[in-house]
Amino acid sequence: MPRKLDFDDSLFADLPEWADVTPVEQYEGVNPVAPIFYTPEYTDATNYFRAIVQSGEKSERVLDLTENIIRQNPAHYSAWQYRYETLVSLLPTPTPSSHPLLTAEVELMDELAVLFLKTYQVWHHRRLLVQITREPQRELDFIKKGLQVDSKNYHTWSYRQWILGFFGGKGSISKEGDEEIDEDLWASELDFVDTLLATDVRNNSAWHHRFFVVWACGVREGEEDRERVLKRELIYAKQAISLAPSNPSAWNYLRGILAHTNTPFSSLVTFAEAYAYPRESVDAKQRDIVDLENPLPSESADLPCAEAMEFLADAWEVEGGQEKIDAAVTMWTALANERDVMRKKYWEHRIRDAHLGLRGGQKKTTTA
Repeated sequence: MPRKLDFDDSLFADLPEWADVTPVEQYEGVNPVAPIFYTPEYTDATNYFRAIVQSGEKSERVLDLTENIIRQNPAHYSAWQYRYETLVSLLPTPTPSSHPLLTAEVELMDELAVLFLKTYQVWHHRRLLVQITREPQRELDFIKKGLQVDSKNYHTWSYRQWILGFFGGKGSISKEGDEEIDEDLWASELDFVDTLLATDVRNNSAWHHRFFVVWACGVREGEEDRERVLKRELIYAKQAISLAPSNPSAWNYLRGILAHTNTPFSSLVTFAEAYAYPRESVDAKQRDIVDLENPLPSESADLPCAEAMEFLADAWEVEGGQEKIDAAVTMWTALANERDVMRKKYWEHRIRDAHLGLRGGQKKTTTA
């Protein structure tokens, strides 16, 4: 079994088991203008790595060597690639998931994925391994633990979506005719997302994953009635907005599902109006009506909400006509001067663009 090397170990040049290898220096026979200065440990390890690559050796000691390099520089993609090639050459075909070498490699990746959470190479290597182990559920469990450490890490979420798509089928990148498909992997994904959003309703990564599960990766059993699913997701997004109206993640999800289903923004104008104006402008009678499909903002909400104002203006702009464009311009003006001053130039651009579009439309109508 390959042993884990500590940085206080001797250099490879001092180890008797490496005496048969002649290291290859990076700048051998070259006098670079601006050489990179590495630590002695890293220089030693990479010198031996170059020698191993030249000779084509693939052995358990190569696993030692590449682990040493990776721990010093987790982005060394050549070390990762050669490590994978070495591992595959040492494994029998077919490979049982319980093979000691494979088990040790997966356990090592459990450690390194936490240590180097934002390194692409770690996750790519893990993808290659799981295609050998064929244990996607273990990976989902591991990811769940990882998201408890960093709930918005891009690499972790991307890897989870790849696992679901590759092994779960239904719009996956795998070929369903050639690969074993496990649709049960999707069974608890919405519950998983609900738990994360209950903890942090502003977790944009969790909202993105919900869109991936519901809309972007096929239709699974129990989700065939897309009208019912649309209604469910609209209510879900609205309720999240009612709890935190100034949460752009929920508004973006709402916009996303409307665009995906070709549902006009104008269908939600009544809902958005309750958030786009000062609280006192909301009719008292309207507040006495409990409408689960169009929940009102919470008592603590800071109104008007910039996201709702933008939503209304966008809806009116699409509807078109002088009256609607004027209403949109009024809303953009309020955003520029009061509610979203940081993006003042952007709102002024929207106003100019809308006026130009309106004038252009009028000219076309007159000509016609």
